Amino acid sequence: MVSQEPRTYAPVLFLFLSHGVASLGANSSQDLHPLLQKMAEEIIDGSYLNAFLDLIQFQSSHLWTADLAHGVLAYLNARGVAFTIPSLQAAVEHHLEQRLFQPQKLREDLRGADAGQFRTALQCLGGDKEDRWELEGVVIDVGEIRKQALQSPGVNRSLLLITLERCFQELSSLECVAVLGKVLRGSPGRFLQPGLLARLPAGLREDAFRNLSAVFKDLYDQTPARSQRALYSWMAGALRASSSATDGSASWVSAETLWILGRYMVHLPLEEITKISPMEIGLFISYDNATKQLDTVYDITPELAQAFLERIGSSDFDMRNASTVHRLGLLVCFYGDLELLDAALARVLLHQMIKCSRLRGFQAGVQKLKADLLDIARGNQTLNETLGSLSDAIVGLTHRQLESLSPEAVHGAIATLSQVSGWAKSQVIILSAKYLAHEKVLSFHSVSQMGVLLAGVGAQAFAGMDPWALAQVLRGASSLHVSSLSPAQQQGILSKVAGAGGAPGAVEVPGAFFKEVSLFDLRRELGLNSTVLQEKALRRSQALFLYELLSQTSRPAELLSAGQLVKGVACSHIDAMGADSFLAHFQYFENNLSLLSPYQVNCLAWKAWEVSRSLTQPFLLASLPARYLASVPASRCAPLLIGLGKIRLDSLVLDPHKRTLVLGKVQQCLNNSIADEYTVDIVGNLLCHLPAAVIQHGVSPGAWATALHGLRACPDLSPEQRAAVRLRLLEQHGPPQNWTAETTKDLGPFLVLFSGDELSSVAAKFPDILQQAASKMVGILPPKEFLWAVFESVRNSSERGPGAAPSPGCHGVEAPSSEDIFKLAEANACWAPQDLRCLEEATFLRSVELLGAVGGFLRPQLTALKEKAIQVWGAPSYWREHHIVSLGRIALALNESELEQLHLSSIDTVASLSQQSEWTPGQAKSILQGFLEDSGYRIQDLKSFHLVGLGTTLCAMNVTEISLIQISEFRVVVARIGTLPCSTHVLAEFKRKAELVFGDPTKWSSSVLQELGTIAAGLTKEELRVLDKDLMPYFQPSAIRCLPAEIFKELSPQQIAALGPENAAAVTPAQRRLLRAPQLQSLQRALDGAKTRPWLDAPPSPSPSRTPSSPSHPGASASRALWLGCPLLVLAR
Repeated sequence: MVSQEPRTYAPVLFLFLSHGVASLGANSSQDLHPLLQKMAEEIIDGSYLNAFLDLIQFQSSHLWTADLAHGVLAYLNARGVAFTIPSLQAAVEHHLEQRLFQPQKLREDLRGADAGQFRTALQCLGGDKEDRWELEGVVIDVGEIRKQALQSPGVNRSLLLITLERCFQELSSLECVAVLGKVLRGSPGRFLQPGLLARLPAGLREDAFRNLSAVFKDLYDQTPARSQRALYSWMAGALRASSSATDGSASWVSAETLWILGRYMVHLPLEEITKISPMEIGLFISYDNATKQLDTVYDITPELAQAFLERIGSSDFDMRNASTVHRLGLLVCFYGDLELLDAALARVLLHQMIKCSRLRGFQAGVQKLKADLLDIARGNQTLNETLGSLSDAIVGLTHRQLESLSPEAVHGAIATLSQVSGWAKSQVIILSAKYLAHEKVLSFHSVSQMGVLLAGVGAQAFAGMDPWALAQVLRGASSLHVSSLSPAQQQGILSKVAGAGGAPGAVEVPGAFFKEVSLFDLRRELGLNSTVLQEKALRRSQALFLYELLSQTSRPAELLSAGQLVKGVACSHIDAMGADSFLAHFQYFENNLSLLSPYQVNCLAWKAWEVSRSLTQPFLLASLPARYLASVPASRCAPLLIGLGKIRLDSLVLDPHKRTLVLGKVQQCLNNSIADEYTVDIVGNLLCHLPAAVIQHGVSPGAWATALHGLRACPDLSPEQRAAVRLRLLEQHGPPQNWTAETTKDLGPFLVLFSGDELSSVAAKFPDILQQAASKMVGILPPKEFLWAVFESVRNSSERGPGAAPSPGCHGVEAPSSEDIFKLAEANACWAPQDLRCLEEATFLRSVELLGAVGGFLRPQLTALKEKAIQVWGAPSYWREHHIVSLGRIALALNESELEQLHLSSIDTVASLSQQSEWTPGQAKSILQGFLEDSGYRIQDLKSFHLVGLGTTLCAMNVTEISLIQISEFRVVVARIGTLPCSTHVLAEFKRKAELVFGDPTKWSSSVLQELGTIAAGLTKEELRVLDKDLMPYFQPSAIRCLPAEIFKELSPQQIAALGPENAAAVTPAQRRLLRAPQLQSLQRALDGAKTRPWLDAPPSPSPSRTPSSPSHPGASASRALWLGCPLLVLAR
């Protein structure tokens, strides 16, 4: 980057030449170095980028002096070019800005540059040198230039294309490969499309070929499947050409070839693998790094893996030797021939198979192999004797097997058990109980040994520990496992560590766990400062309180740089900043945009507009009323699109109507079309919001592949957008029955767009790819037709072996196998209730937790599974904690009578039930009463962790019961209770409880209102009417939604106008219907992001309302540079 003090914002050439302005005519006859003459001619021609490259080239081999600057200006004067400093500045700014916003022109400039300029450009941008040059006080920072250039949308693409087009003809191949590597690592997924790969150079020198191959190996995971195939073909073509193998029966694949291919070895044809000579495969396996390479072949198929294993077996390596097994990497996941395998080698295999969880697919086969090896590894020994040597295969043990273990065996194997991943919660409960039965006392030492089994320790047990021992646990390695604890367990820990009476205090609570500390405890804490808070996660209520507290003693820069404390910046803090202070600190806000609420961004936008309208960035303009964005002239469309493309528009502009207006401006700028790949680069995340018509008709064929890569990342396309994408895919690739395996892999996220009939051919041809695509859809419920296609593909590929004698009513029913259930995941929702009733007992025991996690089961299916549980485990009165925990959603089928039979004395059992959100009021009441009766607690005896564990069942309490909750316990879990969507009368009673903690509602602060969450919806009409309008943005949106419409309508127009964009978007249709015209107008102002002080909400004007007093202020350059999108080779900070 280029900079100068005291002037920090100006083009480098302007700065450079300004040193000679005082003696413009004094040296007109001075002879200039030819390169400087050329630079001056480039300036005269308007080729400012080339002039800059001449300057860098000259500086690399000459000493710069002031006389040279004078000479250049004299030369320009002698040529009759009457440049003034302002006119030169304007010309340079405009030229280089255009190269940033129209990167195609950058490519044209580099295409027209001479050899010296081209070499200089690529050396600057593709090298690693962090050169900084000073030219008479002007600093040229090549490293910063490179950083900004490679982060600019479209610039990377221009550099990539010009390198492929010109570099290999003019520079050394090693230099060109270095540039390609740097550019590709910046945006590999967008660039590595099959069409671009056709331009890769052939006939590279061996060292350059290896270096470029290494780049492609590093980017393997970001490369589309069709591009992987194209890259393999390019690499294989070069390797085959250099091979000495001429006979068709001999393979061109050598040990070195496999090493160069790296992960691309999985693209070798099966017949080519079978021809690899035993000597070469043996040599490859003997390489020290071969195991590392084989550890990364995540997408290898069973057929290819077994072919490689067969070839290795044909070499001098003994496949039954432990040292060979250690070298196999992920090939071990497909190890065959278990006959005559001894227990020792089975244990070695199991230990190596820990890494098999990294495989993409085929996990059902891995689980089956582990189960077979587990039987062999135990040999004639008992499970107690072999427990510590069975690796992670022990996660396949049933509840009964785990219950048969002795406490001594579990204690002896704790080093293994504590590190194994994949335990179900019910298994963890059993093993933790066994371990603690041996330990007797829960101490720092015993807890620190438990690792992943820590999740099996009860909340009550944590609450009974010594607080200083718990603080030590939080500081140690065990803190990594605290995030996996339930809220009740976490509160059990917090109640001791952050509690009163000699406890260590909240300051001892680390990292992500800190956000669970109550506002009440924070208000008592004395040891908190910006340094302590640097690494701590904060709720917004905590941040609001802490920022206000610390702002009395700390400077804004300290607070804004203190991690998540920026969440607590209030509008009043922003408004109070002077113009220069705001500009100086703006970078902190911009760097933490993801932490800011829409209301905070709106406050920033108004402040920026007030300070200097020309510095208001695109994402800020989007937060203002839509007319401000609409007023941006066409000449500023490119920076507008770049700025908006870097944010998540739907999280900033929450009102659908306003978002439509914003997108209207976007479409206007785009002229309703995506003309080329450069436009895709520029629009960024805006791609997800383009109307269906633009997707279907406006994206050019040349831009479609790049656009499709961007659309993969869109979290929530509308039905119309999905239909448009589907039509484009059919146009480009034809019907699914014509797709290749690579096409199907690339289109994985889009398979949900197709009908069942269309997917049937995919299910038949590529069942594994379809199942892998389904397994990646975590957290969403795919369409039923897609799930049916997955279901049919699994059922059709299942191996049916002889099962146990069918249960009555199950003759002719093909009951699900545990392997089917494992493969199907969410597609298990397609089983008929009768299929589930006919589950074999062993299958149910192995699969109950997987079935309990299926979100798509309907009540008849859940009822069938509940009946199976009663058949296998007996009546609910016989069920133990691990049984209840393992049920998941199946527990929803328990009626009130059955719930009353459960043993619910443990709050951890209740906490597992309260995780479900679909309980009826009657069921919730049964769970609450069951806990109170079985535990022997009265309402007034409940501790804070009990309240947290009860979760949604708290909503089943009546007014009298709520009044009995101890204030000392309630006050530390207010934020947790404030997440519950209870009825109005329950929230009103919790609000009365909150008054005893935080005082009169008319005196509540923003942090208290934020902490209360839905509890704030219990405010009365009278209390709402007198609430300060400046507090309205600090209601949580969930509280706004919970306010009864009859109460919400009592808000004044001024209060409604002050809601802020996020809360205004939370207003329900029922609430809106009861509003009067002035209130509706105020609501629309809040949705628009209008200023609550109307005199500042002036119509947009091109002239700034204020010019910063000092252009040398760091913030001034930063803000301007951000508006321009960090221009390439242009601006100085």
